[in-house]
Amino acid sequence: MPDNDKQLIAEKLDELIRLLGRAVPPETKPPDFVAADAFVWHPERSLLQPVERVNRVTLNLLKGIDRLRDLLMENTERFARGLPANNVLLWGARGMGKSSLIKAAHGAVSHNPDGRALKLVEIHREDIETLPQLMALLRPAGFRFIVFCDDLSFDAQDTSYKSLKAALEGGIEGRPENVVFYATSNRRHLVPRDMMENERSTAINPSEAVEEKVSLSDRFGLWLGFHKCSQDEYLAMVRGYAEHYDLDVDPDALRRDALEWSTTRGARSGRVAWQFIQDLAGRTGVRLSPGG
Repeated sequence: MPDNDKQLIAEKLDELIRLLGRAVPPETKPPDFVAADAFVWHPERSLLQPVERVNRVTLNLLKGIDRLRDLLMENTERFARGLPANNVLLWGARGMGKSSLIKAAHGAVSHNPDGRALKLVEIHREDIETLPQLMALLRPAGFRFIVFCDDLSFDAQDTSYKSLKAALEGGIEGRPENVVFYATSNRRHLVPRDMMENERSTAINPSEAVEEKVSLSDRFGLWLGFHKCSQDEYLAMVRGYAEHYDLDVDPDALRRDALEWSTTRGARSGRVAWQFIQDLAGRTGVRLSPGG
C-alpha cells in the first residue's frame, strides 16, 4: 500500500477516535458528600454542587410558628436517627418562613451528634423530572438526605408531577430509605383550582382525572399549613430580630416604625419583618452577620 494511502487511513482513524471521544460522555465521578452539609442538584451535568455556607437563620428567630416548628423538628430528628419519617409539604401564606424553617431545622439537626450524616439537597422546580435520577445517586450513599424543593407547584399541561409521584412512593423501588422529600408551596394541593376544574369538565372520567393530580399531595405524610400572622406575631418577629442582633432602638420607636413599614408593604409576615430589620440595621450602621 502506498505511503500516501497509509497516511490518509491513519488520519481518518485519528479523526474517528476523536469523534468517538466526543460522543461518549466522560465517566461521572461519584459525589463527594463529605465536602459539605448541603448541595444543589444540577441535572444537566449530574452534579451535586457543594454549598459552602447555607443561607439560613437559626430556629429561635422564627416566631409565630412554634407548633409547626416542633412538628418539623420531630420528623427531621427521627429521620436523622434512622427511624421512619414522612415526606413533608409546607404550604400556605407567602413570607411566613416555610423554606427558612426547612433550612433551620436541617442546620439544628445536622449539628447534633445524631444528625452528623444528615445532608440537605436542593432541587429546583424546573428539574423535578430528574428527581428519579437524583434519587438513584443518593440511594447508595452512606448518608441521609433531605431533598428540598422550594415553591413547588404545577400548571396546566405540566406532566412532571408524575415523576414526583413515582419518585416519592409509586415506583418499583419506592423512595430510598435514606431520603425524605420536603417541599414548600403556596398551594395545598400543588395544582390550581381552575386546573382541576378544567380536568373535571373535559375528561372522560372526571373524578379519576382530578384524583390523579390531587393524589400527588397524598404522597406527603405530613402537611404543615402556614397562615398570615397577626399584628402581635409580626411585632414579636421584629423584636426577636432586634434583640438577636443587638439593635439599640427605643421599643416604642421600634413598634411604630415596624407597623409603618408593614403598612407601606401592605402585608405582615416573617419576610416583611426581616426586610424591616435589614432597613433598620442599615440606617443605624449595624452589620448583620450571615446565618445569625
